[in-house]
Amino acid sequence: MKYLHLLLIAVLLCACEDKFADDSASRTTLHVELEMPQLPEGAEIGNPLITVFNISTRTTATYTPQSEILLLPGLYDISYSATVNVPDATSSTLRGLSASVQVGGTEQTVAIKLYNNIDTDDLIISEVFFAGTLQRSGIQYYGDDYIKLYNNTDHVIYADGITLFESRFHTTEKRDYAPDIMDEAMTVQALYTVPGNGTDVPVQPGESLLLCDTGIDHRVANPNSFDLSNADFEWYDVSTQPGALDIDGPVPNLDKWYCYTKSFWLLHNRGFKAFGIARIPLERDTYLKDYLYTYNYIQVTVAGDFPMSQSAYRLPNEWIVDVVNCSVDALYAWNVCSPQLDCGYTACGTIDADKTRYFHSVRRKLLYMTDDGRAVLKDTNNSTEDFNRMCVPSEIELQGTATDSQGTPCSTRTYDGVTPMP
Repeated sequence: MKYLHLLLIAVLLCACEDKFADDSASRTTLHVELEMPQLPEGAEIGNPLITVFNISTRTTATYTPQSEILLLPGLYDISYSATVNVPDATSSTLRGLSASVQVGGTEQTVAIKLYNNIDTDDLIISEVFFAGTLQRSGIQYYGDDYIKLYNNTDHVIYADGITLFESRFHTTEKRDYAPDIMDEAMTVQALYTVPGNGTDVPVQPGESLLLCDTGIDHRVANPNSFDLSNADFEWYDVSTQPGALDIDGPVPNLDKWYCYTKSFWLLHNRGFKAFGIARIPLERDTYLKDYLYTYNYIQVTVAGDFPMSQSAYRLPNEWIVDVVNCSVDALYAWNVCSPQLDCGYTACGTIDADKTRYFHSVRRKLLYMTDDGRAVLKDTNNSTEDFNRMCVPSEIELQGTATDSQGTPCSTRTYDGVTPMP
């Protein structure tokens, strides 16, 4: 059973030196309704926090529910988080998000649906390298993008059957898609699955699984790149476009379930998508038959507004293990998944086509080191808090390859792109 818990937050509109310089500007009283999930008997909620993110200024402030929050009129993401402690049970995190809230007027109400997130005890995404490298000429090189999965637990996890996916929708373009299924599922356009019979692909505690675009030594074609011929798996596409053929490297291929492209799949090299992993409890053909999702929206153009209808695949939230929303600060509009899966986003670069993004990745933050030397990474289902931005990719660090188009070799090693290794 769900119930509503009402918090009253007074939001006073401050004056600023330009548009809002008038001290007589009206104030907004913001009522936040928290829709609580069913919690275990005896559960105690601790450390509740409200985080307000100004989408226009990219500034963040955090408050307790009892605090007075002073905001200028504008567009905000408003989130809530708290710990849930149950005697003799695993603690969990209560969180929710109301995205793209336009604050203004005299009074308004914002509803935040909360989810009780319990650790999935599975692999997590530790790194996404989508930006790519540059050739000596300064031209972008393609094919060396990759995603790393990490075993953040203290026991072996088998990656057999885990599916890598990409969102259909862009984090830089918010539309009113109908029917709205985000509270139940993600809309995806690429699905590649780790093959195996259940125990063929073990990932030891503190170790990674490297999934890449093309598993070759890219230094042959681009001396500024690195070697991916020892990756664990690659995603390979049989292209129907003779002028755009994929390369089948020497590493094992992921099982391709579906991809929207008729040539070959590349990670969006500016990071306008969400990437995730899931465990789909169905056979491929059954999933593709039963989980097609047709959605409608309005395409707004200078020539007018046009109704559109398209199809992709829906991936139920309960099957999803981990999601990382990526974007770029200047264009970020929304997260393309439920707050149950991710309450934030991460980025390489700050503007569209940012030339500084090359030779950089996003990497999950180090939380602590265990006594036996195993890295435990931060995982709160909030990519803003969990990831370091604009990092030297781990493969560049490990191989000591180029960090720029001039071929400057990497001479550092870190756990997470920030914390140096001894």
